[in-house]
Amino acid sequence: MLQDKDRIFTNLYGFHSPDLQAAKMRGAWDGTKFLLEKGRDWIIDEMKKSGLRGRGGAGFPTGLKWSFMPKQSDGRPHYLVVNADESEPGTCKDREIMRNDPHLLIEGCLIASFAMGANAAYIYIRGEYIAERHALQRAVDEAYEARLIGKDNIHGYPFDLYVHHGAGAYICGEETALLESLEGKKGMPRLKPPFPANMGLYGCPTTVNNVESIAVAGTILRRGASWFSGIGRPNNVGTKLFCVSGHVNKPCNVEEAMGITFRELIDTHCGGIRGGWDNLLAVIPGGSSVPCVPADQIIDAPMDFDTLRGLKSGLGTAAVIVMDKSTDIVRAIARISYFYKHESCGQCTPCREGTGWMWRVLTRMAEGRAQKREIDMLLEVSTQIEGHTICALGDAAAWPVQGLIRHFRHEIEKRIDDYAANPHSEPVMIAAE
Repeated sequence: MLQDKDRIFTNLYGFHSPDLQAAKMRGAWDGTKFLLEKGRDWIIDEMKKSGLRGRGGAGFPTGLKWSFMPKQSDGRPHYLVVNADESEPGTCKDREIMRNDPHLLIEGCLIASFAMGANAAYIYIRGEYIAERHALQRAVDEAYEARLIGKDNIHGYPFDLYVHHGAGAYICGEETALLESLEGKKGMPRLKPPFPANMGLYGCPTTVNNVESIAVAGTILRRGASWFSGIGRPNNVGTKLFCVSGHVNKPCNVEEAMGITFRELIDTHCGGIRGGWDNLLAVIPGGSSVPCVPADQIIDAPMDFDTLRGLKSGLGTAAVIVMDKSTDIVRAIARISYFYKHESCGQCTPCREGTGWMWRVLTRMAEGRAQKREIDMLLEVSTQIEGHTICALGDAAAWPVQGLIRHFRHEIEKRIDDYAANPHSEPVMIAAE
């Protein structure tokens, strides 16, 4: 359990004002100049020691990522890009930061940019986030007025921050597609290498980080790496925002210690499972792109990167989608499949063709209009999509299907048997083409 004194986002629920004065009273912008004076190497070293892993889903060590940026400029400017394109179904953590604690993010941008030799940063906001953009822009304007950022600011490091509004495409959450979109082109992922640290925005060295990863930087440096690394479990340390939705009594966003067990998370903050623990069917622990985990495996599992990877799933963005026994799990995964079909950019053949194929087969399976041999065919097709595309959208489309077949094959088979016994039952519509 995380104690209140260890919370980083002290205004997550917007009970207090998000403006600059209130943010300063909560500890933002406290001694920022002192942190910068300790130097780039100290900041990066401290971030490495803190054990912070990227909060956008992949869990890559943040300090290590910062250290990939060239130490000396070769004449090209360096950029920091903050990924606020929060479009993963079930995920709603970054929007609360931008709405209620935006100054933590702005301060984090300054510190991270300084550490990587960048004099400009861009925050790329999801197209549907209108209120969040206004709130963030208001905070950026406040920071400029107070000369906390800008060409001639009180910290002595020239730094500009731009808020850029996307157009609502999920694919732009992938870092290279985000860079393409930011440059005014179609949001289509780039082949890697070259990696953004060498050739990113406008062909210049760039680091792309998630909102939460950047927003915690100031607090980590102020309170010390050992404080942050002392929370949670080995290799999975610090605090984490969890967004719990679905069949719990009180869905919520909450900052908790990494590695809190699923049972403790739900009982403490969500008022338990709807209908009690015996009613739990499965959980998608990290946003819709990770495989579901059945109730018996997840109930007492620590919610961290490594444990969930061991359960053949992942922590992802920590968007915990809870499903009780009233859920039609085959229909639920078919609906998720439709989302990935709809959001595929169409650049890679396996994803462009495979996502639609999987959705159509799953739709038939949800109604029982399939044959049992098609289950293995569906599984095989998912493995031919996974790992064969430029970006991870192919994986994101394949994994929910693999999780369904791994744990709930009996449910699909039962449906096929039921339909064979009664072929004239009403079909279930899932999503229109």
